[in-house]
Amino acid sequence: MLLPLTMRALVVEALAPDFGGCAVREVPTPSPGPDEVLVRVRAASVNFPDLLMTRGEYQFKPPLPFTPGLDLSGEVVALGDGVTDLAIGQAVVGGARLGGFAEYAVLSADALKPKPERLSFAEGAAYGAAYLTAYVALVRRARLEPGEWVLVHGAAGGVGLAAVDLAKALGARVIATSASDDKLAQVKALYAPDAVVNVTGGFRDRVKEITGGHGADVIYDPVGGDVFDESVRCVAFDGRLLVIGFTSGRIPTVSVNMPLIKGFSVMGVRAGEYGRQFPDQGRENAQAVWAMANEGRIRPHVCAELPLERWREAFALLSERKVVGKAVIVP
Repeated sequence: MLLPLTMRALVVEALAPDFGGCAVREVPTPSPGPDEVLVRVRAASVNFPDLLMTRGEYQFKPPLPFTPGLDLSGEVVALGDGVTDLAIGQAVVGGARLGGFAEYAVLSADALKPKPERLSFAEGAAYGAAYLTAYVALVRRARLEPGEWVLVHGAAGGVGLAAVDLAKALGARVIATSASDDKLAQVKALYAPDAVVNVTGGFRDRVKEITGGHGADVIYDPVGGDVFDESVRCVAFDGRLLVIGFTSGRIPTVSVNMPLIKGFSVMGVRAGEYGRQFPDQGRENAQAVWAMANEGRIRPHVCAELPLERWREAFALLSERKVVGKAVIVP
């Protein structure tokens, strides 16, 4: 296949607020090295780490200039030396820390899997990081059991909606929260959680009422701030409070007498780092999520597909919390 010498890519040229250092540029088309694959990107989902990296506020700080984009789907167009388990023209899904918001991206062959046939390219780009985070949180960290109550905060966002979907697939009873009744109606229609709660004005009493006074066995919190503070008040004895992120902007603290008295655990979740620390389990996690998507047990929701030139709109959907599920860039 004859490939173009240049391609369009979203490039972060300077770390700046309001994505002021980002621009779509014409750049050289990359070539795969040994054990690498060149993918024609068909869709790439927008994740919070992508936004944070444009400001230098994420744990991973790549040197400038760079192209963000964690999760993508597309077609294999070139193989590096040593790649034998993928073929030219094959539809694939996968991800890396960088590179997705471009017409072509180079990835390690190990980071790619065949696209689940049940999923479109947009859906294929939307499930990787979000569902992997939910899987590591619920299965590896919380060791969720069927029938347990799971309280999912920020349930309309990408990682929150993935947790609702996955928790239901695992047999849990799910309470989905948001500050928007409209978003909660959409979450309810998409994945039928056992209950929905608007967190405006507080949620502790409502969660206790829904669970018969028991409280939530597992709390999945990508929000932080006041939501975390109140979650401490409605977690069950021997419960697990999962720290996913801080989209509220405030990193909360907890007085350690509370876990002592209530017998609950506070668990940090970094799905990518979990896989790097425990490579075998990391591969098992990725395989489990892929298999569930391939079998139709989980299905990501894409609320918007936008061309590369409208990347700013896609970023705004996430940063302004207007997204339900995932926004996807289609280069």
